[in-house]
Amino acid sequence: MAFNGTWKIDRSENYEKFMEAMGVNVMKRKLGAHDNLKITIQQDGNKFTVKESSTFRTLDIEFTLGVNFEYSLADGTELNGSWNMEGSKLVGTFTRKDNGKVLTAHREIVGDELVQTYVYEGVEAKRFFKRG
Repeated sequence: MAFNGTWKIDRSENYEKFMEAMGVNVMKRKLGAHDNLKITIQQDGNKFTVKESSTFRTLDIEFTLGVNFEYSLADGTELNGSWNMEGSKLVGTFTRKDNGKVLTAHREIVGDELVQTYVYEGVEAKRFFKRG
């Protein structure tokens, strides 16, 4: 599967603006911009196991495409939603528990990179990962 492997953050676009829109305070935004995030993805059919390791935390996430699950962002924001495949792209739609607003996320392989795109309240950010 194309997503399988370990991916290390290479660069971000508009990530601090995205975190600001999400309500992350300035100190956490500065730290979050340099989190050294590493993602390990294992796909088995419709089941995914994702390990996120950063400067701040390590989190294991298991999900099945199309099945809602709960997830907590590094800043403590709690979400509920699901991932689905649209062509070769993983598309996530999550609702914040605190205010009911929607966060969308896309993961796709572009060339030799994993590109994660986040959209919240009209603010889009991208994070680019290289195989590690």
